[in-house]
Amino acid sequence: MKKFIVLVLFICLFLITYIYQDEIYNVYTSFASKPNVTLKEKNDYTRSYSFKYVSLTDNFLPETLEEVRNVYYTILNSGVDEFSFYCKKDTTCLDNVKALANDQTSLSIINNYVHPFNSFKRITTNYDETNKVTVSIEHNYNDNVREIVLNKVSEIETEIWNSSMTNREKIKTAHDYIINHSRYDKEKSDNGIINYQSDIAYGPLLQGHSLCGGYTDAMELFLEDLGIESYRISNDKHVWNGVFLDGTWYHLDLTWDDPITSNNQDILEYTYFLVNNEALEKADNNQHSFDKSIYLEFSN
Repeated sequence: MKKFIVLVLFICLFLITYIYQDEIYNVYTSFASKPNVTLKEKNDYTRSYSFKYVSLTDNFLPETLEEVRNVYYTILNSGVDEFSFYCKKDTTCLDNVKALANDQTSLSIINNYVHPFNSFKRITTNYDETNKVTVSIEHNYNDNVREIVLNKVSEIETEIWNSSMTNREKIKTAHDYIINHSRYDKEKSDNGIINYQSDIAYGPLLQGHSLCGGYTDAMELFLEDLGIESYRISNDKHVWNGVFLDGTWYHLDLTWDDPITSNNQDILEYTYFLVNNEALEKADNNQHSFDKSIYLEFSN
């Protein structure tokens, strides 16, 4: 008799589970996601900035594409190597996650808004049958490179800055130092020959060779030490700095202020030093087109 009762109870439990599987699933994901819905881990390079295109969020049960984008920004900005969140069932969340995860251009744009040390070299997204989404990040800078670069930046700042300078003057001296101590890495850009880490700040600051990514990252580090809000602006050809100084957003491009000459002569220019949209368009060399619907601080 006892075995029969147990069997009946088991069958009833099975039927209830089957009939109410969606409701049970939603309860499960609600509880299962709780340990991960707060991103407490941060590093020394986590920024407190929210921008018009991406914002910091504590909503780790996103639905819309904008909410998913903000989750990715918050994860990248924190500097963690891996983080998981959940999509609610019967929402567009997972479709939006898949769309973003497969859109390298959009991921790179989000990457532009975080500190260079928290930027990714590779980013992967996995999801399972419970709609658990796991984002894994390989960073552009490992701990050893970070320490070397930071020490070099500190050494340079001690050499070129003093307390009487304005922030604009400090930006100019950093701009000049980076350009005067590095040159464009044509071997890598033209022939794919890798002799230097020229696409990150290590290249211009430690090896004297840079691509546009290296110039931009290096400048970001000095701007960060000044407490100046900034991010990277990019298109499919180029990347440069966007800088918020004295209440105005400016363009700053060290790559094109360090032009390549036929006789390898070193030249320092200021054509792209803290210029507005109008000046950028006037000086443009077909490298600086950018989407104002993304970099909304420059939309006016």
